[in-house]
Amino acid sequence: MKSRATRASAAAIAAAAAVAIGYSGYRLFRFGLDPHMRESMIARVISGGVEASDEAVSPADADFEHRAKAWFLGARRSIEHLADDGQRLFGWRIDAACDEQPTHDYAIVCHGYSSAPEHMARYVYHFFERNMSVLAPAARAHERNSDTGFIQMGWRDSLDLLGWIQDICRRDHRARIILFGLSMGAAEVMMASGLELPENVRLIIEDCGYTSVWDEFFFQFKRMFKMPAFPVLYAADAICRLRAGFTLGEASSLERLAHARIPMLFIHGTRDTFVPFSMLDEVFDACASPVKRKLAINGAGHARSASTDPERYWGTIDAFIDDNL
Repeated sequence: MKSRATRASAAAIAAAAAVAIGYSGYRLFRFGLDPHMRESMIARVISGGVEASDEAVSPADADFEHRAKAWFLGARRSIEHLADDGQRLFGWRIDAACDEQPTHDYAIVCHGYSSAPEHMARYVYHFFERNMSVLAPAARAHERNSDTGFIQMGWRDSLDLLGWIQDICRRDHRARIILFGLSMGAAEVMMASGLELPENVRLIIEDCGYTSVWDEFFFQFKRMFKMPAFPVLYAADAICRLRAGFTLGEASSLERLAHARIPMLFIHGTRDTFVPFSMLDEVFDACASPVKRKLAINGAGHARSASTDPERYWGTIDAFIDDNL
């Protein structure tokens, strides 16, 4: 029989291990979702310490990106939305240039993790060139919404997106709206696909979105730390529920796609090592929409499909819009 001292020692070791796991989970949660943590994932991405893609950017593409961003910064106008939880959110709008008859076509363009609306300039510009008014909202904990708490990875953002949609519909009951998202923004529009969207939303286009936040964290945890997910990632999941109001598992594109009803286009680069290319088939297969299409861009890294093969990329998108708007 174990002595009382032995049992007490074992209990102390177990308690210390539990504290260590809990603290590690807390640090991992903040590393991924706290934009104000100095040594966070978002800080590493912004500083270049973590590369979403190892694909080289051509001088011509870099020049186009620079010109598109300059255009966006000059053309944008501030817009606000009061979310259903009382949070005041900010974004940018660029109205279509209509000389005579006003357009009723709108694109809502959603940016990725650690990004901002201005980094979506090339996409905004393309839709603007199609004579569409464009709304580029900032996700929670990003850009001018930096004081709104923890990063939501598209989950709470999808409800905010529904609010932005309703704002447009209140101003223009004839609105025809498309949703476009890149990376985290792609997860956001997929997570919105299963909500009660108004008929004004005609189609959704996602580019390199993940299946769920759990899957993406699991993948990145192994990629960056070379460690098994249990028990630290599970502890981070529990802390996420307590601090951010959702679990990594419930923040699922797959679950929402199972209720999708409007046309959807899924895009992914075959060389994506940040959000695995294999997720393309998973989200496509999960989508319940009777009208859906997928596009794989050969050789494209994460969020680089538009620059890798712009003719095929935009040709597919424009055809899908023409068929379904």
